[in-house]
Amino acid sequence: MFCPPYLCTMKGDRILETAVNKMQSSPTAPLTMTWSSLQAGGSVLDAVEKGCARCEADQCDGSVGYGGSPDETGETTLDAMIMNGDTMEVGAVADLRRIKNAIGVARAVMEHTYHTLLVGESASVFAENMGFIAEDLTTNKSRSIYSQWLKGNCQPNYRKNVFPDPSKYCGPYKPRATRKPGRRARRTNIHSHDTIGMIAIDEDGHVAAGTSTNGARHKVPGRVGDSPIAGAGAYADSSAGAAAATGNGDIMMRFLPSYLAVELMRARADPSAACKTAISRIKRHYPEFFGALICANATGHYGAACNKVPGFSQFHYMVSDSKSNIPLLKSVDCF
Repeated sequence: MFCPPYLCTMKGDRILETAVNKMQSSPTAPLTMTWSSLQAGGSVLDAVEKGCARCEADQCDGSVGYGGSPDETGETTLDAMIMNGDTMEVGAVADLRRIKNAIGVARAVMEHTYHTLLVGESASVFAENMGFIAEDLTTNKSRSIYSQWLKGNCQPNYRKNVFPDPSKYCGPYKPRATRKPGRRARRTNIHSHDTIGMIAIDEDGHVAAGTSTNGARHKVPGRVGDSPIAGAGAYADSSAGAAAATGNGDIMMRFLPSYLAVELMRARADPSAACKTAISRIKRHYPEFFGALICANATGHYGAACNKVPGFSQFHYMVSDSKSNIPLLKSVDCF
């Protein structure tokens, strides 16, 4: 179940927008942190980083930050991205181990290398060299989730065309000699994973976006979802706006929905219409996919859209601006 995404504006016409899950602490905490950063004169990058970091620390819905979504080996790994809409610079990490502050490492990639994305053990070593503290990302809760999964014959999992039968047994798996054709999206448990995605736009029109997640529960080790991929998990361009996605990243990343939505807004599409068009593009190929998108244009107008599936008929998000100065709950009906 989603907690509302968020929006903050400076002087009434600039926004910060966040898509986020149900939190174990206050659902407004990441947005409050981000909004406070903007009000204090911080940059949009500072605001996005601080908001995502708060969500990581709060373990939002168990699907952001440490101690959640263990993979097939029981390990929790993190993905994150941050994007500067002025310079089009991106910093991202995927399959990050031992480091709780994934969004901080993503920003370090952007500011201390000429690269865009670092992954796996090498990303963790980079983080430690940059001064980030190595810690165990496993908790009693994540151990329990993993233990119950093993007791349930490793169900559900993300394997196909392998033996033993992945719908009945645990691995190790080997490829089957014959493969079953098909491209239907695997039915996703909408409570098993999600992402915090933030968009910040300040009073001078500077735009930034960021994401953070611990990915899909019981994923194949090494899996990278849409969250750390520019144009998929999020995208920002100060001349047009920004967008951020959440949901079944393995499907959504194939369509770069955040990039598409920003380009539609560049062509003067309304943010709500841009989000809906981007979701529709995916829906034509995978009608049962689980996902949602938030969009904000450069003038501060915003919108959202989501694909309707069993158990997910409405997407909630939150807005905070200089008029209200407090997070306001918003929602959009899925289609």
